Amino acid sequence: MAFQPIVDANTASVWGYEALIRGTAGEGAGAIMGRVQPEQRYKFDQACRVKAIDLAARLFPLSDGRTPRLSINFLPNAVYEPAACLRATLAAARKSQFPREAIMFEFTENESVRDTDHLRSIISEYRRQGFTTAIDDFGAGYAGLSLLADFQPDLIKLDMELIRDIDTNKARQAIIAGVMQIAGALDITVLAEGIESEAEFRVLRDAGVGLFQGYWFAKPGFETLPALSNAGSQALRPAA
Repeated sequence: MAFQPIVDANTASVWGYEALIRGTAGEGAGAIMGRVQPEQRYKFDQACRVKAIDLAARLFPLSDGRTPRLSINFLPNAVYEPAACLRATLAAARKSQFPREAIMFEFTENESVRDTDHLRSIISEYRRQGFTTAIDDFGAGYAGLSLLADFQPDLIKLDMELIRDIDTNKARQAIIAGVMQIAGALDITVLAEGIESEAEFRVLRDAGVGLFQGYWFAKPGFETLPALSNAGSQALRPAA
């Protein structure tokens, strides 16, 4: 696993870290997932969760009562029964003494979610167990308004393609303004991922986005918590 910081512009602090799959030779998530056969998806999903929690328990500061959130991706179509599928997750958290309220699950699919009732039951069970839920890649593929109409997670992550060059694109700015209005009405937190420039950060910050993730702040660190870039750290400091 590699970890990439998620920063909170409102508190000028690291809000959490996303756990990202990496191969032993540094291969990205796409290359790894391409080798996972359909019948292995559930087992792979479970193994990734346990590995992420185990590493986070060793790397995250746990003693000050303000544990950063650990964001874990999961495959909805690989979860056969929500409560049963959480057993390994809960066991790993107990064993590592990692607080479950600090765990966030992001769900995304390159294919449409086949059973919306099933996904609704997953979100309901995860919330009942104290986890935060999020829609990843919002604005791309199947992760759009129709999905949001059926499921209201705690958080949505704006897809990087939607925010790329937003500082010079009026259409993207208008779309984000609309998403922010909808999210506010539904009491959903918005996170912008894939930030690559200060200009993108400033426009989204002015639009009301509070959480950010991207190379401009920090690249993922392999089994380590990377420090924020100088530019990212400076941008989070309150104006004099």
